[in-house]
Amino acid sequence: MHTRHRDARLEDTLKPARTEASRTPKGAPVTRVAIIGGGPAGYEAALVASQLGAEVTLIEFTGAGGSCVLSDCVPSKTFIAASNVLTEIHESTSMGIGAVDTTIDATAVNSRVRRLATQQSADIAHKLTAAGVKIVYGRGALRVDDRANYVHELRVMPIDGEPYDTDCDIVLIATGATPRTLPSAPVDGERIFTWRQLYDLKELPERLIVVGSGVTGAEFASAYLAMGSAVTLISSRDRVMPHEDAEAAETVGKVFAQRGMDIRNHSRAAAARRTDEGVEVELEDGTVIDGSHALICVGSIPNSDDLGLHAYGIKVDDRGFIPVDKVSRTNVPGVYAAGDVTGVHALASVAAMQGRIAIWHALGEAVRPLKLANVAANVFTDPELASVGVSQSEIDSGKADCRAVLLPFASNPRAKMVDRTEGFVKLFAWNASGIVAGGVIVGSRASELITPLALAVEQRLTVEQVARTLTIYPSLSGSVAEAARQLMEY
Repeated sequence: MHTRHRDARLEDTLKPARTEASRTPKGAPVTRVAIIGGGPAGYEAALVASQLGAEVTLIEFTGAGGSCVLSDCVPSKTFIAASNVLTEIHESTSMGIGAVDTTIDATAVNSRVRRLATQQSADIAHKLTAAGVKIVYGRGALRVDDRANYVHELRVMPIDGEPYDTDCDIVLIATGATPRTLPSAPVDGERIFTWRQLYDLKELPERLIVVGSGVTGAEFASAYLAMGSAVTLISSRDRVMPHEDAEAAETVGKVFAQRGMDIRNHSRAAAARRTDEGVEVELEDGTVIDGSHALICVGSIPNSDDLGLHAYGIKVDDRGFIPVDKVSRTNVPGVYAAGDVTGVHALASVAAMQGRIAIWHALGEAVRPLKLANVAANVFTDPELASVGVSQSEIDSGKADCRAVLLPFASNPRAKMVDRTEGFVKLFAWNASGIVAGGVIVGSRASELITPLALAVEQRLTVEQVARTLTIYPSLSGSVAEAARQLMEY
């Protein structure tokens, strides 16, 4: 290991802030920052580094925005948005609106998905270049040299051009993750596929089998059900989304079942294979389920191979993730990591914040370490499931001393007007202080409704402060204030 390597945790977590005038004094050497990976962690970090006067090189293989923008988050949420339109149309009859015959052009839907993703990538690339960031389309890896100093060397392998070596002062690894596959379910991109291959289909699956009922599996099962596919969801646990709030997940699962989804709880896929007419998925108990297509949603694996990490002395855990502290440092000084490759929390918002924090810390800015307890998360099923802060399981186990209240949307006047009464608002408050500890929202547009709760958790507002906030009447968000009022009376 190089003599320059020492335990990064011997450094202070917080570095003193520099004034605007002192960031790039005339004649001072410019800090060179290299970022491997152009997803949310990488491109947000690049923008911060450029703003702070660093010389920034961003190395990305797929395109600006990375897989998140081009094949994961942006495409999937665009596709889901189209499915939500169909749900509203199909469920409009109770509002006195006659049923409308809808036709779905899978090619047109997928073309729009691809187009919007490409546009978003182009927008990010323009923003980066306008900020002075050098974008290299290709791959990068750490390169071991024999110099005993704090300069890091990278091997850069452009898509177009010859490989070359370059020095930098700070390295950020933000290479993301790749869909995990199963050896017993060979993916072919035609009948058996991962979520990154969905948008190449010319027709919607007639009978889709989704293997895996976590967030990704639940989202696509919900979307394709709305699109008109017959969907079977294979869940190894007792409910869909087993890692989410139990009451919330059960509510979503009931809506799925009411809409016709075949949910196989306590089931585990042993194999998936092509047949003459489609696919079959064999469960561990021997049950065979026939379908036209199978979607494999069994998690992700980090993109940490071929980066030179082991030779460079950077720790990697047994699953391939790069361990980092709360300011995104690896065990090697000057080398940071952010995003899905760290295994911290597979959310674009978390990745982006990890990337910003890494650069703020590396360039001497005052920085507050990442607090996962304040992260708001959302599952884009229909209905959506959003959460922030303390969980119900922490309260039930005694880990968090909180009180709770649950308000069904069935009692909300706005929910009745738009005929979206499934779901609820659940609010938690610390018993000792009355400060909002967290909450869960299940319902239409829960991703938008969770923001007031996220603000309350972040700013340590009390339930009284939330309760005294005037809300629009009628509105779905009115249930947030009403829940706070009920907690005041507790």
